[in-house]
Amino acid sequence: MIDRRTTIDAALDLIAAKGWAAVGLRDIAAASGTGLAALYAAFPSKTALVAAFMAETDAAVLDGVEPSGDPDETPRDRLFDVLMRRYDLLKPRRPALTAIAQGLARDPLAALALRRASLRSMAAMLEAAGIPADGTRGAVRKNALAAVHIAVARIWLHDDSEDLSKTMVALDHRLKRLEGWAQSIDKIVNFRKKKAPVEATAAPVDAPEAPV
Repeated sequence: MIDRRTTIDAALDLIAAKGWAAVGLRDIAAASGTGLAALYAAFPSKTALVAAFMAETDAAVLDGVEPSGDPDETPRDRLFDVLMRRYDLLKPRRPALTAIAQGLARDPLAALALRRASLRSMAAMLEAAGIPADGTRGAVRKNALAAVHIAVARIWLHDDSEDLSKTMVALDHRLKRLEGWAQSIDKIVNFRKKKAPVEATAAPVDAPEAPV
């Protein structure tokens, strides 16, 4: 049995100090006082450790979500608050996350391995904001939010303002663009739904069912 908190912290500290490529599981085992076999059984790769840290962050964000009594609050407002809470929580780990981002830029296989964890995090953020993340629309939302998060995170990593004002401006701008795009998609979907019954009535009796 290993101490997950100690192990994850040791991994992040090492990566912050040495860089992504210079740290191996043997280094993490030694720094955390964990046997290599036990570490490998729990976390078979560095990406598994990072994914575990991301899941912990998701849980911390969700734990701080409270129902809003503001009837004028929009989904975009809620999503803004949720993501800013995430960036605030991650602030102490910015050196490690900077090293990880730099390392993943040179390690596409590791970046690909973390994609599922990233989409899971985006699903958690959507649900925290009261936006469904399941089904086909949910998949589109997760990928769209992931693109927003990646763009904003690049700014957040270098945001030296005390209140993360640069991050807030970038996030607000991109969420507004995302909201406009989502509204356009909804209009197209609603138009197709309204048009479908008319087309079905006008179609010949033996016309095949449309693959919608």
